[in-house]
Amino acid sequence: MKHGSARALSPAVLATVLAAGLASGPAVGADKVLDAVASDPARLGWMVGSPPPLDRILRFEDGSYFRFPALRWSVSNFRQLMPTVNVSRGIGAPLRLGQALREDIDALRFLPIGSDRLMSWQESLLANYTDGIIVLHRGKTVYERYFGVLKPDGQHGAMSVTKTFVGTLAAMMVAEGTLQPERMVADYVPELKRSAFGNATVRQLMDMTTGIRFSEDYADPKAEVWMHAAAGNPLPKPKDYAGPRSYYEFLQTVGAEGVHGEAFHYRTANTDALGWVLARVSGRSVAQLLSERIWRRLGAEQDAYMSVDSTGTPFAGGGLNMGLRDLAKFGEMMRLDGRFNGQQIVPRAAVADIRRGADPRRFAQAGYQLLAGWSYRSMWWVTHNGHGAFMARGVHGQALYIDPAAEMVIARFAIHPEAANAANDPTTLPAFDALARFLMRDGKARSAR
Repeated sequence: MKHGSARALSPAVLATVLAAGLASGPAVGADKVLDAVASDPARLGWMVGSPPPLDRILRFEDGSYFRFPALRWSVSNFRQLMPTVNVSRGIGAPLRLGQALREDIDALRFLPIGSDRLMSWQESLLANYTDGIIVLHRGKTVYERYFGVLKPDGQHGAMSVTKTFVGTLAAMMVAEGTLQPERMVADYVPELKRSAFGNATVRQLMDMTTGIRFSEDYADPKAEVWMHAAAGNPLPKPKDYAGPRSYYEFLQTVGAEGVHGEAFHYRTANTDALGWVLARVSGRSVAQLLSERIWRRLGAEQDAYMSVDSTGTPFAGGGLNMGLRDLAKFGEMMRLDGRFNGQQIVPRAAVADIRRGADPRRFAQAGYQLLAGWSYRSMWWVTHNGHGAFMARGVHGQALYIDPAAEMVIARFAIHPEAANAANDPTTLPAFDALARFLMRDGKARSAR
């Protein structure tokens, strides 16, 4: 796939490209790929000064904020550049994670996929352009690092990890009986009756097995991804623009391609449609639901926020921004079968269903070579490995990895120059697995003393 320059793309187009998770090659607009040290946004001085120098200014309107390496600054500062809606943590006291920090993790060594040279955990952080990473073991923080302009009290774009939160909200409503997974989407949202979503089931939306025509070929100017992005762009439309003007309007135009339920196809439009279903059933926006059902109950340290279209509809497919520790808390809650901060937040049945995963045969048809044997359930990526690990994934290296057997949770924000996770998975996946095994061995050794 090819990309035009950042200036040729609207901000919403760029956000959709990133959220889709299928982009390949260097980040949009990259003329030269810098390493993690050379691309450090603090070192490069983006948006510093009153005003900043002209060559250090990043703007929403021209898409310059999504160019690499400027993107490394932008992902920690989206709220300064684009319209957003708040995800309130409420006014209760935040839950403080316990600490048992370790100094022996940086030296942990593992073999990246396709390499014959061992790499250390510390080296992997730079290799993956890490902005922040935290590791919980048995509920306590054993490792926490920040790079660039991200700080413990900062927020970072979660990209397609957003989908996992939306899928979890849906799984909660299914377990509670307020959402029927086998009912047709049009039963909940009649406006979608004439679209390809209309005769798909809610479960097919949740697992992305719909047969919809939604090309994410960015080299094709007629691909549906461009219409989706243009519809979601909150900026004023050109005078001659005649297309859909919001995510809701766009979803009604999606046509059919293939058969619902036959195969997994990762398509961002599914999450936007699911978000509409949740909003219609609950009478609350996705941002409000996330605040009321999860964020206020989690003991989050910070508010989260979501980017929105011109009508204020949150971008369910990739618009969530949050603090790293709060992402880790969400992961720890899922590790503990949905119970956290003294209460059952996600029904145990919903967590169990997610962990079981879906049919790996349907998933295999998507062709993810590095994820052989995995499946996708309620917008979670399920490994089906010996540890029962499952994760949330977003482009450029956003990750929430939960290993129940190792009692470990890893939350990471990053901006790898290449959007597709196939660029960082050869390092990420063996690193996470190696750390899980290291913590398990060490835990057994300490218990034996």
